Amino acid sequence: MKIPYFLLELDQTEDGRGLEGALSELTSEPDEPVVFVRRSQLGGYGATLKAYQDGSLQKLLKMNGLEDFPGPYDYDLIIIGGGSGGLAAAKATAKFNKKVMVLDYVTPTPQGTRWGLGGTCVNVGCIPKKLMHQAALLGQALKDSRDYGWNVNEKVKHDWEKMTEAVQNHIGSLNWGYRVALREKRVTYENAYGQFIGPHRVKTTNNKGKERIYTAERFLVATGERPRYLGIPGDKEYCISSDDIFSLPYCPGKTLVVGASYVALECAGFLAGFGLDVTVMVRSILLRGFDQEMAQKIGEHMEEHGIKFIKQFVPIKVEQIEAGTPGRLRVVAKSTRSDETIEGEYNTVLLAIGRDSCTRNLGLETVGVMINEKTGKIPVTDEEQTNVPYIYAIGDILEGKVELTPVAIQAGRLLAQRLYGGSTVLCDYENVPTTVFTPLEYGSCGLSEEKAIHKFGEENIEVYHSYFWPLEWTIPSRDNNKCYAKIICNIKDNERVVGFHLLGPNAGEVTQGFAAALKCGLTKQQLDNTIGIHPVCAEVFTTLSVTKRSGGSILQAGC
Repeated sequence: MKIPYFLLELDQTEDGRGLEGALSELTSEPDEPVVFVRRSQLGGYGATLKAYQDGSLQKLLKMNGLEDFPGPYDYDLIIIGGGSGGLAAAKATAKFNKKVMVLDYVTPTPQGTRWGLGGTCVNVGCIPKKLMHQAALLGQALKDSRDYGWNVNEKVKHDWEKMTEAVQNHIGSLNWGYRVALREKRVTYENAYGQFIGPHRVKTTNNKGKERIYTAERFLVATGERPRYLGIPGDKEYCISSDDIFSLPYCPGKTLVVGASYVALECAGFLAGFGLDVTVMVRSILLRGFDQEMAQKIGEHMEEHGIKFIKQFVPIKVEQIEAGTPGRLRVVAKSTRSDETIEGEYNTVLLAIGRDSCTRNLGLETVGVMINEKTGKIPVTDEEQTNVPYIYAIGDILEGKVELTPVAIQAGRLLAQRLYGGSTVLCDYENVPTTVFTPLEYGSCGLSEEKAIHKFGEENIEVYHSYFWPLEWTIPSRDNNKCYAKIICNIKDNERVVGFHLLGPNAGEVTQGFAAALKCGLTKQQLDNTIGIHPVCAEVFTTLSVTKRSGGSILQAGC
């Protein structure tokens, strides 16, 4: 009948036994499900079917004041969030001839920045980040080219406005492409903010304040995260975030990057690559959650290439000295170890201190969806189902899951196939590869050295490692013994590789291939039996012979 209902799965619900006891006091019905209509017990499957066939169910609905009942659901699935995960789920669901709606709305940043359909990755994340990283690499390539015989006579200068225009034009084409793809698959797209107002119901509000109400059999929450602010005087008034930097209409000039996340280091890296004066202010450690040896080497490389670091300090006030594009700002910071304070002047302050889940203003409490009150994250089952059976969630808002775009895409596609295609395949959140696009790229898959020691014990892991020097860098004679490779092996499991780490050019391309091998249970012996391609950086993993435990030298004299 496609009538909105609430389903309580006793074996999946917190305090299910207690609820089962309460249910047994209400009814002696032995069949499942036990159906109630507006507090009136109908019975089990047989009784419900009989009531439908003889028309008494329809009468019961009307007797309970549902003369104005809206009828069938408006949609089979409503997705709140038009990022990579939400769009992937929408398109996959549409293949099963289901009626799908996508709600997507970008709340402008404090600086007024907003963007189109596609979510963080496309608009203010992976895509513009990689393009600006590439722009910085081209600057280095121009310097190297002179040593290879290219006569670059005129002084090379970077044009920020031209770059951002090109990047935003590409993003605009992607936004349009997503809208066309949804239209072709007959997915309804509404640029409006979605909020739950009751079981199976959402209210949408567009940028003109117009409200509408829709119903659906199921919902998917895929709202992602947005940058966090410091909560100090002047932060929202004068600072920008990664939501602003990629479309900034002017060159940021002398920049202070606050934070030690991968976003902070990536932005600092490409800004320095354009020749800007860049300082990174770090509260504690670099790249928390990543392998700390790799993080330290990234920081050292960035410092050697002119990026300044202020460690164990946090800003406590940002003041505007002079307005402009860019203007001038004064930053007052306090030590995390003492009462010492310092001041500095910058043209731009970029905050990259972390991100918060966009879950607190969705009306989730109205329909009983539990969230972690501290983090805003949503706990889900292995099927990405929340504690409310008809509501699912994917992406960065999940508690305890990897926060990466391809993970959300995979989870969205697999969820659609399970809900509507009869599949039982779950999203695998283990051994997910990733890359940090700092000037010296860092690719990883599997466990960090710290996590491997914690999981298996230091005596049960073997770490093989080596420095290497890319052949392309030998002619310009730069960065010898800066690129680094290591694998972490579980001794008790035939030296299976449980951690893969690479610091060097094209780390993402290299790591993607090895990630497939890790999925297949790659061992050190299999790596040793693999013949390398010469001369490429990735071949170093086929010749690793020195262990950390041995203390042997891993410095390379040449390529």
